[in-house]
Amino acid sequence: MEEAISRIITELVEISRFDGRTNPQSQPPSLSEHFLLDLQLLVDNTNDSEAMDSLYEELSSKSLYPSALIHPIASAMDSGSTHLSLLAAKVFLSLLLSPNAPVLTLFTPMSFLSFLRSIRQSFKHRTEGHPGPDEQSHGSQTEINRKRKVGGRGRVSRKNARNSQNNDNVGEESEVDLRVLFSLLERLELVMGLIHLDRFPDCLKSLIQTMAKIPVISLDLWGNLGSYNKLTSICSRVLGEVLQPEHGDPANTAAEVLKSLSSLILMPKSQARTFSLGFVTNQMMAVAREFDEVKKAVVNLPRYLVQKAPEKSELRALAVESIMEIVGVMEYKDQIRFVQYVVKMTQGKVSLRLLAVDLILTLVMSLKDPLGVNSEAEMKDSWGIWCLEALIQRCSDVSAGIRARSLSNLAQLVGFLSGDGGSRVCMKEVMGFGKGGHNVEASMNGLLRKRCMDEKAAVRKAALLLVTKLTALLGGTIDGMVLKSMSMACSDPLVSIRKAAIAALSEAFRKFSDETVTTEWLHSVPRLISDNESSIQEECENLFLELVLDRISRAGSADISRNGSIYSKNLKAKSLDRDMEMFFPEGVLYLLKGICNGEVTPWVKKICTNLGKKKRLKHKIAIALQNIIRASESLWLSHSMPIENWMAPPGVWFLLSEVSVYLPKVVDWEFLHHHWQFLDKYGMEGECKSSFVHGEALDEEDSIECNSIAWAGDRVFLLQTIANVAVELPAEAAADLAHNLLKRIEEFNMHLTEVKAHVKALTTLCKRKASNLEEAEALVLKWVHQVLSKASQILEKCISEDLRDNKNSNFLTPPRSLNRKDRRSVVMSRLLSEAIAAVYSIGSLVIVCPSADTTTIIPLLYTIITSGNPSSSLNKLPGPRISLKQTAPSLYIQAWLTMGKLCLADGKLAKNYIPLFVQELEKSDSAALRNNLIVIMADFCVRYTALVDCYTTKITKCLRDPCELVRRQTFILLARLLQRDYVKWRGVMFLRFLLSLVDESEKIRQLADFLFGNILKVKAPLLAYNSFVEAIFVLNDCHAHNAQSDSHGSRTESQLFSIRGNDEKAKSQRMHIYVSLLKQMAPEHLLATFAKLCAEILAAASDGLLNVGDVTGQSVLQDVFHILSCKEIRISSTRASSSEAADIEEEGDGGGASVAAARGRAITQAVRKGLIQNTIPIFIELKRLLESKNSPLIGSLMECLRILLKDYKNEIDDILVADQQLQKELIYDMQKYETAKAKVTAAEAVATMQKSSSYQSPGVPDPASKTQGQSKLKCKLVTDSKVASAMADAAAAATARSVLKEVNKGIMASPLSSLRVPKAKSCRVGSSSGVDRPVDVLESLRRRQSFDSDEEN
Repeated sequence: MEEAISRIITELVEISRFDGRTNPQSQPPSLSEHFLLDLQLLVDNTNDSEAMDSLYEELSSKSLYPSALIHPIASAMDSGSTHLSLLAAKVFLSLLLSPNAPVLTLFTPMSFLSFLRSIRQSFKHRTEGHPGPDEQSHGSQTEINRKRKVGGRGRVSRKNARNSQNNDNVGEESEVDLRVLFSLLERLELVMGLIHLDRFPDCLKSLIQTMAKIPVISLDLWGNLGSYNKLTSICSRVLGEVLQPEHGDPANTAAEVLKSLSSLILMPKSQARTFSLGFVTNQMMAVAREFDEVKKAVVNLPRYLVQKAPEKSELRALAVESIMEIVGVMEYKDQIRFVQYVVKMTQGKVSLRLLAVDLILTLVMSLKDPLGVNSEAEMKDSWGIWCLEALIQRCSDVSAGIRARSLSNLAQLVGFLSGDGGSRVCMKEVMGFGKGGHNVEASMNGLLRKRCMDEKAAVRKAALLLVTKLTALLGGTIDGMVLKSMSMACSDPLVSIRKAAIAALSEAFRKFSDETVTTEWLHSVPRLISDNESSIQEECENLFLELVLDRISRAGSADISRNGSIYSKNLKAKSLDRDMEMFFPEGVLYLLKGICNGEVTPWVKKICTNLGKKKRLKHKIAIALQNIIRASESLWLSHSMPIENWMAPPGVWFLLSEVSVYLPKVVDWEFLHHHWQFLDKYGMEGECKSSFVHGEALDEEDSIECNSIAWAGDRVFLLQTIANVAVELPAEAAADLAHNLLKRIEEFNMHLTEVKAHVKALTTLCKRKASNLEEAEALVLKWVHQVLSKASQILEKCISEDLRDNKNSNFLTPPRSLNRKDRRSVVMSRLLSEAIAAVYSIGSLVIVCPSADTTTIIPLLYTIITSGNPSSSLNKLPGPRISLKQTAPSLYIQAWLTMGKLCLADGKLAKNYIPLFVQELEKSDSAALRNNLIVIMADFCVRYTALVDCYTTKITKCLRDPCELVRRQTFILLARLLQRDYVKWRGVMFLRFLLSLVDESEKIRQLADFLFGNILKVKAPLLAYNSFVEAIFVLNDCHAHNAQSDSHGSRTESQLFSIRGNDEKAKSQRMHIYVSLLKQMAPEHLLATFAKLCAEILAAASDGLLNVGDVTGQSVLQDVFHILSCKEIRISSTRASSSEAADIEEEGDGGGASVAAARGRAITQAVRKGLIQNTIPIFIELKRLLESKNSPLIGSLMECLRILLKDYKNEIDDILVADQQLQKELIYDMQKYETAKAKVTAAEAVATMQKSSSYQSPGVPDPASKTQGQSKLKCKLVTDSKVASAMADAAAAATARSVLKEVNKGIMASPLSSLRVPKAKSCRVGSSSGVDRPVDVLESLRRRQSFDSDEEN
């Protein structure tokens, strides 16, 4: 020991003798490692306290204080060597902990700061300077590769050798460092009990920051969780010791600790975050119970974290979780104060509002009794009510991200609180449900309507989710407009929105079975079976199976017969309709009726087909449908109603016909046979009655006709069902049925809707009962020829009778007897009915048997369809001629339809007759025939694409047909053909479709918006951009430019597909089309369109290629000015990213936001460059041209230029930097134009005010309305300083004019000083006596002819 003390003293003396003043550049000698080891040996020898006393005595003998040890040790701790620094730090703490140590002498602030610095540096050195084993091997391999690249020089080899030698020592050194670090931190904990840091605030702050930083920087050092937990446990104990009063004010210390830990709390999920939260919620809360100052700091920590919370969604969610973990351990009153603070946050800036919305959700779901259901206080004082009201208010926030987040969080709260009855009542009251006289727009329903139609997809999706959750809460009827909004959302272009809408509407359908919800669901969800997204198709199938088929299966269960016997005991007291509702609950009858709706039927068929192919149709649905029909018939008879008037519930036979295709064995043949005989017997009687009864009561006739159609529909579906189960029919029954069907077909007296079903059923029976395919085809061909022969005879007879009637009407002068004429008309009526059925039957037969011989049929049909043609051979008879087109329009139309079916079966026939179809389509005055011809031409486009291609422009003329049905049919069919590429978007096709955007029919406008906004935007994204300039010329019917040099069609067609004129309606329609096209363009295409408009139209006008004197040319220029001025084409710095900003904000994707911002800046630069290079010179040149011709377009040009440069007022110097004179002229012209415009506005306002005061009725005026109107006008005009100034000038000019007129008429006026407002024209005419004005003033007023300045002229 004495030798160690001697070495220590010797080295200290040498260090103390160093004088930096003699040689300032020299470094003081540093402590050697042996010195620190000797000193540590002395300190560790705790059993021999005399050794330390001897050391202090030796120091005193050398005139050295004990503090002389501290300065060199601090220097060693600041040294670059980690090993030496840690050894010095250990010695420093050991000295403080040694027995009888002079702690106050040995402890200095600088040495303690050096100690803390050495701790931080050691951790940093370990994370940055010493790689792990994997990194070491990777680094070595990198050095080897580098050595190979440079050729293996010796210097590099020696360097690599040194590196490898150093790396060999890393593992051993890291193990030593770990033990030393743990030892140091444990000794530091002991030292904290010896020293008081209240006098050293810097040391205290540094210690807190170091302890908070160690868990972060040591995250990657230990793979062993136990070692890391031990480290954080030591740090936690040190921080807990710091909170003691002897180290300073607990409030300040707690604030510093929490501030240092806040960054750890807001970190992503890690061990450091867990450590910090655990320390705050456990140790600090324990201290807070003892010290109110610490409690105040902890209570304020959540508010501090709110201000520091990150904006990214994931980190924000973790911040909310951390905040709530801290709030959860606070006292109840402190929690309420924090809730109040969060509610106030909802009125703050965007980031705070977004965080508050998330906090409200977690607060309500985490804290107990949020709505005060179990408390004695009033509900309105509950903190949960405050949160709900604030959240509902944020659902209408200006930020789309906050709106979406609020709606989704509110949906979660509704689902969370709906489980409790009391909470459910409170929520309904807060949301305004069930309040009488409540303002609809301010209620939850009004909010849902707006948000379901929001412009942002995330908001719409969240609103639909909220509607889904609210469905269970309502318990009554759902708002009709909300239902409409959900129905419209089912057609949203985004898949996620459609899925959310389906879920919301289906949930409403589960809860409410009323007619409104059923109708909306049936018209919205089943149609999505044709959606492009397969997952939506599957969801549609599942929902239809659950909500329709399973519900019908339950209603038609086997217990229905037992229920019938119960209800039959009290039949007299109840109506039939009520009994039907009791038989079939859950709105099954209305559901079945809705299924057979014409708009729903196609989708139901497709759904049943998909379910049947997947073998998901269950037997019980077919059984239930048969039970419903039986029960309905039984109930009808039990009410003593006549059986001939009975009909099955609407939709039952239709659904049975669809499911029986895949469930043929489940349908009972006896059941089908019974109802076929019933419908055949009573249906024919009703049909005959409806055909020949001429009663006086119109209501009765209408009822009979509707009943006949319903009977026919049921027979059609029953026949389809029979055809579906034909394989299962007995042989005799099938033969009898086939004979009956053939007999019915040959009589030609059925309703047209039944003909096709009879033909199809008979064909199916023949094919399924035949032994092979050839036998089946021969059998079908045999009876088809038989029917065609009889149909041909009927047509020949009808045509010959028509010729004879015309002949008799031409040559017989005396009138025939009335009785004979009536009998003749009845016979002709019956013959005509048979001819119509025969023609329709021919078409149906050709479809099922295309190979049938129709050589005798075609001439007859040709005779009918050309009967109205002046060149027809039938019209060559002398005398007046009445064609079949006029006498039998139904036969005429059916003949065209049948001829179309024949052409579809025979290509040679189609080649000859297609021009005839086109001709009839152009000249026909029957909307029904034109509609059918459009359908035929669409089929021709599919079958004979090349033949019909040249007639496409003639087909598109029907887009401007006077009949709405024809226009809609044409639009739908052509759009379908365009999507399938049977028709191309070339020529005038696209341009003619544009007018559908402004069609008179709202349905057509909606279809056009969907086509252009959804389908074409994906299928042909460049179509709007490529055709935009040409569309301007076509819509204005302008042919003064080369864009229309190759225009198709005649002058009449071009006028038909144009919107000419400068009236407001025409201009607004054209602008609507332009805006719709601009909305489909990407930002880069908008920029290119801007350049094309300037280069191809404005530049052409300035060069004289476009006649600005022509009316259509002026319309084109005016449209271009309006387009360049509209907001849809202007690409500001935020245009490119604005549409994505809300979604990015909702997702919290900072990377996406930066990319969008960069893209917006690039587009802004491109816009400025375009303005510099193209726009300004063209506008200046065009302005000079228009001024030289005194064109009325100058105002539109200046307004356009003003709007374009509105966002670039600060950059005008850069835009016009090359020509300062031009810059001044442009600014002057703009100012002049704005001043003139302001004066015109002011003059109109003054004139209006003068009129209102001059032309009042003699009656008592209404001063309130007068004052109110004038005040509104003044408030509107005075907002602009230029307008206000111009108003003053105009008022003064008007006053002066009135004075001049009075002077010229010799009327005395008031003195000029008293004139404050324009004076009304006087009614007196007299002498000029009494004029008291100076003569020179009046003379000067006479000499001045005009009060308008040069600018006004």
